[in-house]
Amino acid sequence: MLHDAGSTANLPPITTLLTPAERPRVDAAGEGCYRTLHRDSVEDIIHDLKSRPVQAVLVSVSCAGPLATRVATLVREFPRVPAVALLSDFERRTPHAVLALGQSGIRRLVDVRQPAGWRELRGALMADTGDGGQRGILGQLSVDLAGAPEDCWRFFETIFLCPPRISNVRMLSRHLGVLPSSMMSRFFRAGLPAPKRYLALARLVRAARLFENSGFSIANVAYHLEFSSPQSFGRHVRTLLHMTAGDFRHQYDGMGMFQRFRQELILPYLSALRELRPLTAPPGWVAAHGAHRRSRGVAPRRPHP
Repeated sequence: MLHDAGSTANLPPITTLLTPAERPRVDAAGEGCYRTLHRDSVEDIIHDLKSRPVQAVLVSVSCAGPLATRVATLVREFPRVPAVALLSDFERRTPHAVLALGQSGIRRLVDVRQPAGWRELRGALMADTGDGGQRGILGQLSVDLAGAPEDCWRFFETIFLCPPRISNVRMLSRHLGVLPSSMMSRFFRAGLPAPKRYLALARLVRAARLFENSGFSIANVAYHLEFSSPQSFGRHVRTLLHMTAGDFRHQYDGMGMFQRFRQELILPYLSALRELRPLTAPPGWVAAHGAHRRSRGVAPRRPHP
C-alpha cells in the first residue's frame, strides 16, 4: 500500500521504508523542507523511482535490514538517487542489519536516537539533491565561460536546471522573461548556434544521466523528461544524434554527453559566448538601433528587456 504524507506537493519528495513509529517523526523533521512518500516495500520504492522524480531514498535499519538483498538491487539499479539508512532503535539484531545495509551499497547512516540526529537527517536528505550531477556540469561551464555576462550564465544555468516541461524556446523564453524573437536574434547576431540547439542537447545530457540508473527503461526516461511518449523521445534522439534511443543509452553516460555538448556548442564559440547577452540588449544597442530606425523614418521602438 502507498501512503503520501501531507499536502506539500511543491516540496522535493523523499520516498521511505520506515516503521509506523518512525514515519511521523521523519515527517516532523522535514516539515517545510521535503515531503515524505511512505512505502511498504522495496518494490513500492522502485515504482516511485520509475514514475516520478525522487530526491532521495530513506530506509529504516529496522525495516530494511532483513531486505538487504532487495535494497542492494535498488541501490545498484538507481545509483544516482541518494540512499540514506535511518537508525532509531537498537536491538540485538541491529549490528547485523547495519552491516547488511552497508554491504548493499548504502553509504550514509544517520543515528536519530539523540535529538541532534534529526537535524543531521534533515541536512543529509536536503544535501543529497538529485541535481548534483547538473551542478557539476555547471561548475565546468563556469570555468569555460569565465567573465561572461550574468545573463549569459543565467541562460546556461536555466537549460540545465529548469523543469523538464520547458522543452522549447518559446517556453524557455517565457521562463527567462524575454521575447523568443529577441533571444534568437541575439544568438544569431553573435554567430552562435540557435538557442533551441543548446536546450535540446542539454536535455540529452539529462537523459544520459538518467540512463546511468540501469533500472530506468527508455519509457521511464521519456516520462521523467516529460516527452509525450517514448517514441517522441526516440525521434528527438534520432534527429539530434542520428542514432536510436537504445544506441544512445549504450554509447553515452551523463559526462560523456556533456563533453559532446561542450565540444559542439561551447568550446568553438568561447569568445562569442563571453560577450553574449541573450536576455538584455548590449550597451549602446538602444541608441544605435533607435538612430538606425529614425534614419529610415521609423519611430523608435523600445526593445524587450
